[in-house]
Amino acid sequence: MPLHVVFMGVSGTGKSAVGRPVSEALGLTFAEGDDFHPRANIDKMSSGVPLTDEDRWPWLRELADWTARHAAAGKGTGVACSALRRVYRDVLREGDPDTVFVHLAGTADVILERMGSREHFMPASLLDSQFATLEDLEPDEDGIVVDISRPLDDLVAELVDALGRRTA
Repeated sequence: MPLHVVFMGVSGTGKSAVGRPVSEALGLTFAEGDDFHPRANIDKMSSGVPLTDEDRWPWLRELADWTARHAAAGKGTGVACSALRRVYRDVLREGDPDTVFVHLAGTADVILERMGSREHFMPASLLDSQFATLEDLEPDEDGIVVDISRPLDDLVAELVDALGRRTA
């Protein structure tokens, strides 16, 4: 059975920086969730306006459909997606009910420092709204929580090991 992983967390946690190498190491097809946003969502966030649930539903469904297409073809996936709320993760699980969520967790200070050193359409001013929206993984959700303050290579190695055991 192919593995499907969503690398989740607020903006600036390193979802792509961690998700891409972990996916490559595990032979998963990787998708940058931001690439699935319609232009209107990107424009809205770029102007400092948080997305509403109505903005997010079509985007989340498209990501779930992408996962489902890969699952049907017997291919595993890794997706970088904020997946901030349980209901959003429920939609993503429609792509594959056994999706594993890797929550990249960190403090606002660590994340703000990282956001200051990258180019992205998401302004740091929206970080508070993302933290306000974030719901931790619930006990019945298959997931792993990792502290992003650790070195990237350590996080990648830990996740390759932990997720690799699921495919063995």
